[in-house]
Amino acid sequence: MPTIALVGALDTKGAEYAFLAGQIETFGATPVLIDISVLGRPDLAAVSVHLPAERVARSGGGSLAQLRQRRDRNAAMTVMARGAAQVVAQLVAEGHVDGVLMVGGSNAAYVMAEVCARLPFGFPKVLVSTVAAGDTRPYIRDTDLTLMYPVVDINGLNRLSRPVLANAAHACVGMASRRYAEPPGTVRVVAISMFGVTTTAGASVVRGLADRGLEALTFHCTGVGGRTMESLIRNGTVEGVADLTTTELADELVGGVCSAGPERLTAAASSGVPQVVSVGALDMVNLSGSVPPEFADRRLYPHNPAVTLMRTTPAECAELGRTIAARLNPSTAPVAVLFPWRGLSQLSVPGEVFHDPDADDALYRALKHGLRPGIELHEFETDINDPAVSGTAVDLLASWLEKETP
Repeated sequence: MPTIALVGALDTKGAEYAFLAGQIETFGATPVLIDISVLGRPDLAAVSVHLPAERVARSGGGSLAQLRQRRDRNAAMTVMARGAAQVVAQLVAEGHVDGVLMVGGSNAAYVMAEVCARLPFGFPKVLVSTVAAGDTRPYIRDTDLTLMYPVVDINGLNRLSRPVLANAAHACVGMASRRYAEPPGTVRVVAISMFGVTTTAGASVVRGLADRGLEALTFHCTGVGGRTMESLIRNGTVEGVADLTTTELADELVGGVCSAGPERLTAAASSGVPQVVSVGALDMVNLSGSVPPEFADRRLYPHNPAVTLMRTTPAECAELGRTIAARLNPSTAPVAVLFPWRGLSQLSVPGEVFHDPDADDALYRALKHGLRPGIELHEFETDINDPAVSGTAVDLLASWLEKETP
């Protein structure tokens, strides 16, 4: 049976962690409690600490006594998060721990995020936290963390918290007991970017790659998707990229909610991974909630009650073209750019709300002017979702990867 690392502030959450440990033991599994308390000390009569806070602080490059003396919560959380990540990663690497579980509020979620960043994909990671009902991007990042919402705050045991904590313990033990092992294979992996308005293109690329003996990983361009894709490219998981939907660049530029940050569209170039790039959904910026006053006169389209789309202007499109060129030019592996003249998404084909030939032309001119010699620029008298675009992407990537095969 597995061993589960329980990481938490045992000075304030001792009863909850004692309950979790008991639930884990009912399955014959072994709990290992790792304390990250700073201001207080755990009640050792209530909970058994296997790795004390002093050890965690040292692993994080700090001194628990000094952290307590300073009483600086931010500094303490930084050190303890770093230490917890180091301790858990070492236990996992040595084969002593098979899953990790944590409960608490935003501080617990921050520590868990640092821990998860050091753990392999597929390793069981469970967090029970009130942050699960809010913006979880700072905590999930690009990991496969499992989140559970506790309904009530983690503040003692009651008729609502006990079932949630028990489910979390049982889930983590179950994951660790029956971990799926991906069988070894020789299929090469290609990353694909996709949005709702470019789904047809993405699905066509997946089918085309499968027909050529390649496996596709599709990433939804909501910000987290783009960051995750870039991370997997950098760590060697991905051997080719079909980045047909670069819409996150528009949100980065204008201030939308789906920005993937300034590192978007840089991993393949710096890692020597071949890529086919297009301009999918660069006709829009994603806004949530009420539209800011400065955008009130812009061309808007309600996507759903929570999201409003805004058409990018010719000036913004020109800047996006320059950005794409600048991020692709350092590439050492093969690169091609696909430009569909009759629509960057479903919403900008002729007759649709975001149809704007002037903006598309500004994007194209900036791209063509900025791309260095050697980067192919393919033009299509179709929209992004036409089979001609996806078919070209598949053919280019397949041919490049076939040439790389020993």
